[in-house]
Amino acid sequence: MNRALALLVIGLVFGGGIGFVLAAANGVALDGHDHATDHGSGGHEMATAHSRHDHSKLRENDGDAPATLAIHVTEDSVAGWNLHLMTTGFAFAPESAGSTHVPGQGHAHVYANGAKIARVYGDWLHIDTLPSGAVDLMVTLNSNDHQTLAVDGAPVQAMVSLTNDAE
Repeated sequence: MNRALALLVIGLVFGGGIGFVLAAANGVALDGHDHATDHGSGGHEMATAHSRHDHSKLRENDGDAPATLAIHVTEDSVAGWNLHLMTTGFAFAPESAGSTHVPGQGHAHVYANGAKIARVYGDWLHIDTLPSGAVDLMVTLNSNDHQTLAVDGAPVQAMVSLTNDAE
């Protein structure tokens, strides 16, 4: 048992401790990452599995017709909220999410007060919970490679404000 404890201590010191000491000595901050800049110039192929796509880039709509989006939110009769996405010039393609861009197809991202809460692959989404109080619910249309679609440089998005009184 003493040998196992000694090996554990050695593993912790050399496995974790040295890494933190080296990081601190070289000025590396352990404070997360900036999703908008971590991918570098290598593009999608160079990204890690954890941070595979870039939400900060706009992809100009190049489909046959300009993509449009409207949303409607209703409180569910049992619990939560029902979000209806109404699009034109756009087709949901769940089987292609994460692959290369195809004009006029993709998926949607849903944000509550600026925080991403869901990815949507169709016209309807049930949202179980939202923050209490005032909530700005925003939806963006995204290409298969997760870039936000744009028309004339403006993101294809819709937003609705609501009040969530549920506790």
